[in-house]
Amino acid sequence: MTVDQAVLAELANLRHRLPELSGSVLATTDGMVVAHDAHGIEPDSLAALAAAHLALARRFAHAVNHGELRESVVECDGGYITSYTAGPNALLTLVTSGDANLAMVHLEARRAVRRLARVLVLEPAAPVRPEIPAQPGPLARRTPMATLQNAIRGH
Repeated sequence: MTVDQAVLAELANLRHRLPELSGSVLATTDGMVVAHDAHGIEPDSLAALAAAHLALARRFAHAVNHGELRESVVECDGGYITSYTAGPNALLTLVTSGDANLAMVHLEARRAVRRLARVLVLEPAAPVRPEIPAQPGPLARRTPMATLQNAIRGH
């Protein structure tokens, strides 16, 4: 799969704007990596875990009738893991150190998600259907049995 250079540039810009950022992964909501800027972090594992976390967080949001989930924060001893929905089929996950300004992380991530949503098209492609000709060719002709018998007898 080729990744749009604008997506990679956006992830690199996030790292530049957020010095506390350890890594970022853009993934589909089913856990497949679209692009990443994750050094020292396994992007495939992070994408899979983020997708599972997203599914659970969405259930939390619906259980309390709070509407659609937009983002989720996990605070750990060593820092934060924040995930942001990027349309119905994508998820941006950021890993930051504990000294990160969480308000700044949210601000920059939300801006990045809006820019990424303009670039990404993660909708499944419509199945390709064979074209049906406007004028179908002639149907196969069936030979009546009486004619067939005459043809066989003639030989």
